[in-house]
Parts: sequence; C-alpha cells; structure tokens
Amino acid sequence: MESQDLRNVGLKVTHPRLRILELLEQSKPRHMTAEDIYRMLLEKGEDIGLATVYRVLTQFESAGLVLKHNFEAGQSVYELDRGHHHDHMVDIDSGKIIEFESSEIEELQRKIAAKHGYEIEEHSLVLYVRKKK
Repeated sequence: MESQDLRNVGLKVTHPRLRILELLEQSKPRHMTAEDIYRMLLEKGEDIGLATVYRVLTQFESAGLVLKHNFEAGQSVYELDRGHHHDHMVDIDSGKIIEFESSEIEELQRKIAAKHGYEIEEHSLVLYVRKKK
C-alpha cells in the first residue's frame, strides 16, 4: 500500500497516515494495538501522538484498510485488510494471536447455516487456546 491507496479510499495523504500505514505493512506481528503502533512510532523518532494514532486507525477501519478485532483477552488489535478471510486463535496465557485457514471449517459453517435455512454473509471465528502440557 502507498499514498495512492489512501487517495483511492478518499483519505488525504498525511505524514501520520503514511507512517502508520507503513508500520502496519511491515510489522511483525501483524496484529497490533494502538499503543503498540504508538510505541513503534516513538522508537522511530516520529512525533505522532496516541490520540492521532487512534484517530487514524478509526479512519482506516471506516475506509476498509484495516480490520479491528476485539478479542476477549484484552485490547483491540488492528491488522491490514489483505482481502482474504482467515480465522484466529488466541493463546490465553501469552496473548499471542495465530492466524489460520481451514477450508473444512468454512464448508462446515456453510452447511450448518444452510441446514437452518441461512447463508453466511460474514463471520468471525476465534479459538481461545492454551499450550498442551
């Protein structure tokens, strides 16, 4: 993504928007809180306040550039919307977020919805997991 992507979704190109977009593209892990993004900006010497980070993330979410997840384990996390569906596992001890894809799970969900006379418009699957001992 780049400045043209911001223009394409109707957002003016600003320094904070560009820096936050770059961080979301390049960062590992892919799921970050607003505070994570703020800390990374500070480490890079950027003078962008936490309120601005929240405002930009809200604008990105409204424009369809990022997805916001509210996992039960804590704070909201953000990731770039890369246009493909995936589900999540959250390690309840460490807070680590693991992405996964399963065509079998997707098909089973479609079958269950159809059995009840529905079709899935949108869904989110989150598994809360703990390492086996």
